[in-house]
Amino acid sequence: MIDNRTKALGAGQHAAIQSRRLDWYYVSGVAGVHLLALLAFFPWFFSWTGLLLVPIGMYVFGTLGTCVGFHRLLTHRSFACPRGLERVLVLLGTCCMMESPPYWVAVHRMHHQHADDDHDPHSPVRSFFWSHFGWYLIRTDPKHRQLLIDRYARDVMRDPLYAFLEWNHNWVALVILSWALFFGAGWSAAITLGSTNAEALQFGASILVWGVFVRSVEVFQATMCVNSVTHLWGYRNYETPDNSKNNVWIGLIATGEGWHNNHHADPRSAQQGHGRGELDIAWHSIKLLNRMNLAWDIVMPSPDLANIKAPSNRL
Repeated sequence: MIDNRTKALGAGQHAAIQSRRLDWYYVSGVAGVHLLALLAFFPWFFSWTGLLLVPIGMYVFGTLGTCVGFHRLLTHRSFACPRGLERVLVLLGTCCMMESPPYWVAVHRMHHQHADDDHDPHSPVRSFFWSHFGWYLIRTDPKHRQLLIDRYARDVMRDPLYAFLEWNHNWVALVILSWALFFGAGWSAAITLGSTNAEALQFGASILVWGVFVRSVEVFQATMCVNSVTHLWGYRNYETPDNSKNNVWIGLIATGEGWHNNHHADPRSAQQGHGRGELDIAWHSIKLLNRMNLAWDIVMPSPDLANIKAPSNRL
């Protein structure tokens, strides 16, 4: 059954798709960060420290922030943790320039309720480009945005910090502040170690380009691939009513989020890698938090999954 609120959301989404009106605020932001990441090809912006910050940032902001914080904790409540730790994880995810916590949660919950049907906010049934980029770049009416959050993320809005990040797009200010902190930390470290102002400027710029822009592009693209690639190519462990698939490459670069068929079969489970070879770094991170007494009430894979097991058909 589709209630009136869902019909209204679907109508608002359909209107946005039909109008094809780009939100240039989002287009310029996404394009700008991708173009700034290309500065990594210029030697002046290189430093070994900046290069090292890429994999570190991918884990801290991508795995801990997006996969663990935004997705498994805030969206699906796959485990519980201290409120302070939750907020740190969510702030890290917010710095990945993929929307405010309430809106991110609302879109993802709607995706699960309507996966690959007419009300799915980012299904590749329309097109690969739509699921990967298009849905994010189309202008959304503020009333539709508010309706979506009220329908799917009212619990998230009860937290004043998350509500503040949603209000007036304050999450963007946090993203820009994080960029300034990266540059400032690099510049200050160089000055402290006796570098000249010119050398400090170069080192700070290298930290910004590699530690922020290159890392942000990788996390952004890996996350969007979960929306697009894992609904098109891969294998299925479970017979779900949608087109979700497990994709080995996305499973690796998205640190466990690419085992998407497993996730759609059991959305609340904190563990998304189920079979041999399905490495799930985000899950291992949650287990580590548990050993440190920082995570509890962890939701494990449901025993009912055996009832929807699919024939082995790995590609």
